[in-house]
Amino acid sequence: MGRTLLFVDSSQQPAAMLFYSFFKSLAGSEVIVELKSGLAIRGTLHSVDQYLNVKINDVSVVDEVRYPHLISVQNMFIRGSVIRYLQLPRDKVDTELLQDATRKDMAPQSS
Repeated sequence: MGRTLLFVDSSQQPAAMLFYSFFKSLAGSEVIVELKSGLAIRGTLHSVDQYLNVKINDVSVVDEVRYPHLISVQNMFIRGSVIRYLQLPRDKVDTELLQDATRKDMAPQSS
C-alpha cells in the first residue's frame, strides 16, 4: 500500500488551519506518526484539534525492539509540536487539491 508523507509544522497559522481541516477528514484512517524523537507509531487516527494534536487508537510501535515499554499501549494522545511526519494512505490524499488550496491560502491577499 502506497503512503503519502506530510511534514507537519503547526507554527504557520494559515497553513495549519488548512491541514487541520484536511486531517479532520481522515479520521478513521490508518496512519503512521513519526515523532521528532524518532519514535514511529502506527494506528487509527481518531481525532485532531486546531493545534494539530492527534489522538490515535489501536496503537502499535513500528520498532518494538527499541521501544518495548510501549507494546501494551492501546491509545495515544500526541502533541502536535512533537510530530515530525504523518504518513497517510495514498488513496486518501488528493495532492493536487491540497497543493492548489495551499497556493491559494499562501497567496498575498489584495485589498
